[in-house]
Amino acid sequence: QLRLVESGGGSVRSGGSLRLSCAASGVTWDHYDIGWFRQAPGKEREGISCIRSSGGTVYRDDSVKGRFTISIDDSKNTSYLQITALTPEDSAVYYCVAGPPVFGQCVLSNKMYFFWGQGTQVNVSA
Repeated sequence: QLRLVESGGGSVRSGGSLRLSCAASGVTWDHYDIGWFRQAPGKEREGISCIRSSGGTVYRDDSVKGRFTISIDDSKNTSYLQITALTPEDSAVYYCVAGPPVFGQCVLSNKMYFFWGQGTQVNVSA
């Protein structure tokens, strides 16, 4: 059973940066697609970015791609989400997810991911 544990969230001021981490245990995840989603209060959960160990990353849109950087360290079974230029609109619970690769590249659909972490809270103040 794959288990995901996020860390690195916290409270920061607008313009600041954070690096979220997702540590996997239970199985080696080099056979999975890894993704990051977030959910703000009163809003739907949204995918931010995903990555496949064999190569290839997907970002939700260009605005995300400019501020969010996803990466994985297979030697540590850990994924990272670097976030820069944080704004209050980035305040949310951030989730790390994993799922089997199905298509030619990872996709940002929560239906594709069977394993979810407990989430890490990010609060950005103005």
